[in-house]
Amino acid sequence: MTTSTNPLTQLVLSSVPPTKTSSSSLFEALARAWGEALDKQAQVIQDKSDQISGGDDKPGTLTELTAESAKIAYLAQSSHTSISEVGEAHKTSAQK
Repeated sequence: MTTSTNPLTQLVLSSVPPTKTSSSSLFEALARAWGEALDKQAQVIQDKSDQISGGDDKPGTLTELTAESAKIAYLAQSSHTSISEVGEAHKTSAQK
């Protein structure tokens, strides 16, 4: 039997090693994990941009940069959504 894992979960788990610092709240841990994933993706984009600036401005390289930029946009939107949803869940449980 195979297990299906959410692609976002796979990306985050494969991209960000656990940090050694402890968090005092779920929000802090979530924000730290998303921040690390976004920082790593920003570095990938910076490296690809440097490659293009260095003269490798072939269509394939430009397409790779476009894809990496789309990936960070997806990560940013997902981080906002997940943090917002956790906040709403806390709000709902506090009202009960």
